[in-house]
Amino acid sequence: MFSKSNLLATLGAFVTMFLLGYGIWEFLLADFFAEHTLKNFLNENMNMGLIAASNVIMAFVLSSVYSKWARGHHSAKEGLKFGVWIGVFMGFGMGLLNHAVMGMMDMTGTLVNSIVEVVFYGIIGAVIGLIYQKTATKEG
Repeated sequence: MFSKSNLLATLGAFVTMFLLGYGIWEFLLADFFAEHTLKNFLNENMNMGLIAASNVIMAFVLSSVYSKWARGHHSAKEGLKFGVWIGVFMGFGMGLLNHAVMGMMDMTGTLVNSIVEVVFYGIIGAVIGLIYQKTATKEG
């Protein structure tokens, strides 16, 4: 669980998640989502420390689960597949559930966010897979 590969993949996933997430949701698509928001509960002053801490936790969990899922066959492609499944779970599964329960965005915003999450977690998965591929101990 605390192998060199897992810790380095966690670090890589954290940096990717933090920077890419900020770039996507705070800059690239911020105006789009503002237009599709029905209820806004966001803090005006985000707690970047807690955002970073949550990203570390998520990166560690994703990296740890990936290490079991890949069964020693590490690559960016395997990581991408893993990340896409996580993105489908988070984006479409949790996204549609949140839409039904909380209704924070209209359906267009919810569906676009779902697609973005599939891409987002796919990229994070690819980073994790690539780091595992480069750092896993070689046999033989």
